[in-house]
Amino acid sequence: MQYALMIYTEAGHDTELSEDERIAEKAEYETLRDDRRFLGGTRLQPAETATSVRVAGGRTLLTDGPFADTKEVLGGICLVEAANLDEALELAASIPAARHGVVEVRPLAEQR
Repeated sequence: MQYALMIYTEAGHDTELSEDERIAEKAEYETLRDDRRFLGGTRLQPAETATSVRVAGGRTLLTDGPFADTKEVLGGICLVEAANLDEALELAASIPAARHGVVEVRPLAEQR
């Protein structure tokens, strides 16, 4: 089954890391990227660069910034293939951001 691992962290959390910690985290992300279960993923630009789109009454409404004003913001997403939820949770726990924020694990909907 395929899962989305959505990575939420506090904006700027990585600025508090030492250079050695940054290098170690980068290596952990590269290990995940090289895992056979990793299907794809990407880091997102900061939440301040987002534009939210709503359509109401036939009018398109644009708002600068993310959908929700929260302390933790969506910073990236990984798609993985896992045998079950437990395996997907194990992969999520290996993401360095899980130590600084939250990694939400959600199964992908079946394509019709």
